[in-house]
Amino acid sequence: MSSLAEAVSIDTNTMWADFVDGRKLGAPLAYFSRLLNAMPTQSEHYEISGGGSGLHWDEIDEDISVENLLLGIGDRTRSHLMAA
Repeated sequence: MSSLAEAVSIDTNTMWADFVDGRKLGAPLAYFSRLLNAMPTQSEHYEISGGGSGLHWDEIDEDISVENLLLGIGDRTRSHLMAA
């Protein structure tokens, strides 16, 4: 089973990651404050990095590890922790 992402989509409350092996995983946008607060046009502009091991949004400075996503780990930045 491969844990490499190949696409991302975002709806009102959820980020969806599609994997090369056919799985699809949804994570609440509340886990990722930058994506939650991004304009729709900003959240649509992402890159699959590391051959599928990472997700990157340059415009909002968001990086998500696919491994952490699969483990259910959300945003671990200092500003997010302070807001909690």
